[in-house]
Amino acid sequence: MAERFLVEAVNDALHVELERDDSVLVIGEDVGRAGGVFRATAGLRDRFGPERCVDMPLAEAGMLGGAVGLCMAGWRPVCEMQYDAFSYPCLDQLITHVGRYRWRTGGKMEFPLTIRMPYGGGVRAPELHDDSPEAYYVHTPGIKVAIPSTPADAKGLLAAAIRDPDPCVVLEPKLIYRTARGDVPEGEHVVPLGKARLAREGSDVTLVSYGAMVAMCERAADSIDASVEVLDLRSLRPLDEEALLASVAKTGRVVIVHEAPRTAGFGAEIAAIMAEKAIFDLQGPVLRVTGYDVPYPYWTIEDAYMPSVERVVDAIDRLLA
Repeated sequence: MAERFLVEAVNDALHVELERDDSVLVIGEDVGRAGGVFRATAGLRDRFGPERCVDMPLAEAGMLGGAVGLCMAGWRPVCEMQYDAFSYPCLDQLITHVGRYRWRTGGKMEFPLTIRMPYGGGVRAPELHDDSPEAYYVHTPGIKVAIPSTPADAKGLLAAAIRDPDPCVVLEPKLIYRTARGDVPEGEHVVPLGKARLAREGSDVTLVSYGAMVAMCERAADSIDASVEVLDLRSLRPLDEEALLASVAKTGRVVIVHEAPRTAGFGAEIAAIMAEKAIFDLQGPVLRVTGYDVPYPYWTIEDAYMPSVERVVDAIDRLLA
C-alpha cells in the first residue's frame, strides 16, 4: 500500500494500465508535455512516448471522434476532457456513435473507450469548470458511468473502465483531487463496476451519494445524534440496486445527496427505484439534497449552491421527526 491523493491514484492507474496493455493510450488537451492541468497524466509521455500520450487540439468533438476511430482500429483510448462542461461539444459523438456501436455491429465489435474528466464544484473556478453532468451520460444507452470518492477507488474504477469492453465515463471529483488521501494498492488494482461501497454502517437513516459528496455525508453523520448509514454508489451505470435496497430495508429512511441540479438529476432515478421496489420498507418520504435548477453560480456564492452538512442534517432531522 502507498498513501496517495486521489489525483495521484489516477496517475498511478494510468501508468499501470499503459504498462500492462500496449493497446492503451491517453489522448487529451495538455496531457503530454504539461502532464494535464491537474497533473493527472504527469510522466506518461516521458515513460511511454508521444505515440501513447498524445496532446490533442482544443476540439473536444474532434478528440472523441478520433477516439472512435482508434477503438475501431483496435486501440483502447483513454480520452481526457479537461473539465466537465468542456465535454458538451462532444455529446453528439457520444450519443450518436459511441453508445451505439456494439448494437450496430450486432455485438461483433467491442468499444473499449474510456472518457475521464474532472467534475463538480467547490474549487472557486470560473464558468464551465464546475458542472456535474453525470445524468447526461447515464441517460445515454450503451455508456457505463463511474464516480470515485476515495483514492483507492479512483485507481480501481479507472482500471476497470479501461479494461471493460464497453465505453465508460469516469468522473473524477476535482474538489477532492488533493484533499482526499488514503491507502492505494500497489500494482494492478481493479474495483468492479456496479458494486457500491458501504462507507459507514447505521440503522436510522441512509445517505446515498457518490463522489465528493460522500465525505460531506460522513461529516453530516458525525454531527448528528443518530445512527446514519452512508452508501457510496461508486458506479451509476451499472447501478448496485441490491446494496441500495438492502440499506433502505435496514434503515427505512433515505436521503439522496448530489451536486447536480435537482430536476431529472440522478437522485430522481434512485427515488423512483425506492418507490417501485422498496415502498413497503420506507418509513418516510425519500428526500433529496441537491444543487439548484440554475446554471452553476459564480464562485462568490457557490457555497449557497453546493449541498452542505447543514442541509443534509436538516433533511435527516425532518425524516426522523
